[in-house]
Amino acid sequence: MKSKWNDIKDKLILIQGWARDGLTDEQIANNLGIGTTTLYKWKNQHKEFQEALKKGKEVADREVENALYKSALGFKYKEQVVTNKGDVVEVERYEKPNTTAAIFWLKNRKPAQWRDRQEIDQKCNLGVQIIDDIPDN
Repeated sequence: MKSKWNDIKDKLILIQGWARDGLTDEQIANNLGIGTTTLYKWKNQHKEFQEALKKGKEVADREVENALYKSALGFKYKEQVVTNKGDVVEVERYEKPNTTAAIFWLKNRKPAQWRDRQEIDQKCNLGVQIIDDIPDN
């Protein structure tokens, strides 16, 4: 019986592309017509399979990180628009910094300074003094 792995090893570039496009391991397994258990087994047994998945995911992660960073800071970009006369011209636009992206970046990159919950170390002595010599009136 021919192993399914022999058919799959020729599709490593395709698998890497699926990983880069953000597909989960479960979705990739489904696309390959295998179960997730087989996918995980192949990741452990075939280094080239594991590397294809890893490379694809790293590329996607870097692209998202770069987009988040760019969004947090704001950026200029060029866009083609059509004038009233029907001419196509290129204009430069500016996307202002995205506060949510900046907050997300800072909370994850510098959690000690930017997390919502701050740890405050307060030491207090709340001593209680009992007075039992109150005169009876």
